[in-house]
Amino acid sequence: MSLLGRLGVWTWLDTMPAAQAAAFAKRVEAWGYSALWLPEAVGREPFATIAYLGAHTSRLTYATGIANIYARDAMTMNALRLTVGEMTGGRFVLGIGVSHGHLVTNVRGHEYGKPVTTMRNYLDAMGKALYMAAKPAEDVPIVLAALRPKMLALAAERCAGAHPYFVTPEHTARAREILGKGKILAPEQKVLLCTDAAKARGVARAAMKIYVGLPNYQNNLKWLGYGDADFGGGISDRLVDAIVAWGDETAIRKRIQAHYDAGADHVCIQPLHPDGLPLPDEKVLELLAPANS
Repeated sequence: MSLLGRLGVWTWLDTMPAAQAAAFAKRVEAWGYSALWLPEAVGREPFATIAYLGAHTSRLTYATGIANIYARDAMTMNALRLTVGEMTGGRFVLGIGVSHGHLVTNVRGHEYGKPVTTMRNYLDAMGKALYMAAKPAEDVPIVLAALRPKMLALAAERCAGAHPYFVTPEHTARAREILGKGKILAPEQKVLLCTDAAKARGVARAAMKIYVGLPNYQNNLKWLGYGDADFGGGISDRLVDAIVAWGDETAIRKRIQAHYDAGADHVCIQPLHPDGLPLPDEKVLELLAPANS
């Protein structure tokens, strides 16, 4: 667990030129965050980005949150796992997931299979993959993008743990129960430094809009007790407040602690910009910086 540490940052860097992204990673490291999580969608290739950022930092661990298994065959994914792990001096955690049907089928042009079966077969293939190059001194852990019981159970059975996204502390408690002890549980938590309720919820809704329409996330939220009334229209205040920790420093820290109390080992905060800009809010990152605690 020491590789990920206690508190990390989850953010998009695609709007930053490479040099600015490297400078940002250096600031994250200087603030004392233990890990920087980078997603994969339709922007930069995450492994190349992490290798680049890793060369500009010395202590920060990097993680993919998540790398899409439909973007690479299992042999390539395993090679990337070991290559980036070796090139960063072991400062890497591989997060992988099945993504979403519309992205896999409509954007990538692949057939979207049954999630748990597809992931199990993919892990089998990764385990058998041939790799004949220098390896990192320590094996690179794999965590799964897992939300529901069956994928969480697979993460417990086959991987180092799970990285749930777009979740609440209530989900963290359920995930810990399924994962059991000794497995990494690293939920993502959106944070927004804004005490104006109307403004905060407006920014939060804009950030949440793309996710609440996706079946994977809707099904998970229904498992947690939310329903169609929470998804439709402008997204309910109840759901907004559950997904995004907005308010002052105390309110945000309270939400992060709620994940720890529910069983999280590591929390990665996604710093939404209070002006709705497609950039991480560095003010809240500096405010919450472990180095300043």
